[in-house]
Amino acid sequence: MQSAHAKAAHHAEIARFREFLGQLTGQPLTDEKLAASIALVNENRRLLRQIYEYRKQDDPKVTGLEAIYASLTAQFIDKAEHNTELKKVLAALPDRRVEREQGVRLMTIGSENDDCGFMAMVESVGATIVIDDQCSGTRYFWNEARLNGDPVKAIADRYCDRPACPTKDYPEHTRFGHVLGLAKEYKAQAAVFLQQKFCDPHEGDYPDLKRHLEENGIPTLFLEFDITNPIGPFRIRIEAFLETLREDDLF
Repeated sequence: MQSAHAKAAHHAEIARFREFLGQLTGQPLTDEKLAASIALVNENRRLLRQIYEYRKQDDPKVTGLEAIYASLTAQFIDKAEHNTELKKVLAALPDRRVEREQGVRLMTIGSENDDCGFMAMVESVGATIVIDDQCSGTRYFWNEARLNGDPVKAIADRYCDRPACPTKDYPEHTRFGHVLGLAKEYKAQAAVFLQQKFCDPHEGDYPDLKRHLEENGIPTLFLEFDITNPIGPFRIRIEAFLETLREDDLF
């Protein structure tokens, strides 16, 4: 939630959680420790953003599959270790030679998505996923915590200010503008909605967000995800969607 009341409530919860962790571990979480951790995690977010910058390029040097690997591994690897690996990747990217066709530039939209097999399939049939709005992707790392004294407030505010999912896009309603902005910034030619089955908030947002994107020249495709995904049928639908986009380019 984006209101002042939500921020105050979340600040109180983070402070309470801080005290709980201190009691559980027997080691108080001092402001200095929190500030150091915030700096470390902010560095991780910046490095991921720098990698994602390469996806803006024509013939991107980072594929959608590689980007989701970078984002997913950030969520379970020690941050200092992950930062070291990201720096190695960034050092190598300027000289990387691209040996694949870019194809159609796609954006993915939805909640979580760790189906790397699906991403690989999409990028094997004439497309490149250049950006996403998903909680396993950009929403996880897109904004930093602004440390101005109180580290608990910095953590709480960062969660309230990050790109919103449908459950928290209130009262400012920033999500549609943010999604369209990403699509334009990364030159996405179309968007694929990856709808997790029974995720009602995203499904409720879908009709209006679809309309918003299509009114701004971005065609869309809707796919419903489940615990396991039928790669064969999805491949057929992706190929048909890409074919319609290529036909539009001819006329």
